[in-house]
Amino acid sequence: MMTTKGKSAARRGKGRSATPTPSQLSWLRSGLGQPGGKLPLFDNSGQRVNPRTVKSCLAQGWAEPWFANPIKPDWLVCKLTEEGRQISGEE
Repeated sequence: MMTTKGKSAARRGKGRSATPTPSQLSWLRSGLGQPGGKLPLFDNSGQRVNPRTVKSCLAQGWAEPWFANPIKPDWLVCKLTEEGRQISGEE
């Protein structure tokens, strides 16, 4: 049986996944209408976006770090990559 950690390592070893999860897709789509493709730190309910979602999108190449947040250095401020725009459905 493969652990979640093993699946991630296996996925990275085989290349990027072609299909984002529903939560990844929702987060990526939230950046489509934003200047520079900025991705939010919080969802529509005011809850912080799951750091696992952010990190997995970074690992897949769908998002990239934008700048360091001096107030909350542990929060990743990200923006969509071109691949992220394509996978999230922007024409």
